[in-house]
Amino acid sequence: MRTGSSLRQDPGVPAAVLNPDELRRRSDLRRMKGFAGSLLIVAVITFALTRHHGGALGFVNAGAEAAMVGGLADWFAVTALFRSPLGLPIPHTAIIPTRKDALGKSLESFVASNFLSEAVVRDKVIRARVAARVGTWLSDPSHAARVGNELATATRAAIRVLRDEDVTAVLEGAVLRRVAALPWGPPLGRLLGQIVEDGTHHRLVDLGVDEAHSWLLANRETVISIVAEQAPSWSPKFVDDAVAGRAYREALRFVREVQADPSHPLRLAIDNLLSRFAEDLRTDPYTIHRVELLKERLINHPDVREGVASVWSTARRLLLEAIDDENGELRRRTVGGLVDLGRRLASDTVLQGKVDGYLADATAHAAGAYSSEVATVISDTIARWDGAEASRRIELQVGRDLQFIRINGTVVGALAGLAIHTITVLAG
Repeated sequence: MRTGSSLRQDPGVPAAVLNPDELRRRSDLRRMKGFAGSLLIVAVITFALTRHHGGALGFVNAGAEAAMVGGLADWFAVTALFRSPLGLPIPHTAIIPTRKDALGKSLESFVASNFLSEAVVRDKVIRARVAARVGTWLSDPSHAARVGNELATATRAAIRVLRDEDVTAVLEGAVLRRVAALPWGPPLGRLLGQIVEDGTHHRLVDLGVDEAHSWLLANRETVISIVAEQAPSWSPKFVDDAVAGRAYREALRFVREVQADPSHPLRLAIDNLLSRFAEDLRTDPYTIHRVELLKERLINHPDVREGVASVWSTARRLLLEAIDDENGELRRRTVGGLVDLGRRLASDTVLQGKVDGYLADATAHAAGAYSSEVATVISDTIARWDGAEASRRIELQVGRDLQFIRINGTVVGALAGLAIHTITVLAG
């Protein structure tokens, strides 16, 4: 915004302080002022040259006289909007400089009531068909890639602005403290009870039994040597080897029986143990208390807090690497998702209606809630101008069109004067 001093001679300010549009407007204004003034001068000269003449010149003189009066009157009216004509302090002139604040308030109210009302904004958004237009534009892979690049830039900037210690503090406050505030025993008991009831743990038991079987097959000598080492020192070695071999075969047979029998006593014992433990977690005060102590030790352990920081640091690094890789999986999936979204928006009329409805509701709510605040930009801006500056700015914008009032006043005045003189002559 230019200051009032820079526009002191507007519309005759130096060209260096005007932008191209303002230069064009100033040129148009000067040209129209010159044309309107020329018509008035022609009327004055014609009136002076045809005075005291009769006949046809009498008609010309009457038309010129009326044109001169009409042109002067309209010159006064147009000039009085922006300044006092001839610098004379005539009442009710220089309307814009003296009443700019009131005009700004009126314009603010007019804009808020007629352009920023909920009904107008909602209708405009609905008729704009934003969803279909955005969908058509976004369905182009090049446009989707552009949006993906912008999202990547914004995400990268947001991540780099975040400090690790701040994020760690937030995670500790939002995650660790919330977890610490909740009891662990009853929820874990309900979860474990549901797992046992559904038999979900059977896969884990099968996995453990299979691993035990594989380990026994792969470590026969190790098992035998461990059993033999536990034998008394006075026992003969062949006896120790026989007992160890028998123990190994019995262990392998037992594991195979557990593998083959879904109702094996060991499996049932595991089910019963887990069921009792789940019940204790839900109802036994001692077990609940022990779980709470374990929770406190875990949460307050330094390694846990360091782990939170390490998780964020690792996630931050991996995310930045994925964002920076223009040919990476994240970029491809993002662009593909945007293209799919665009195609759906462009073709699905039901989805278009929903999206446009949401946008209309949101913008209408914003218009209803904040239209008065938005419209105050008009009155506040005008209030910061001094009177002369406001007058110069407005004249530069609308002055050219107002010159047609002067032109029309001169022409219509001439025609009216000619008509009145004709009627007078015909009437005798």
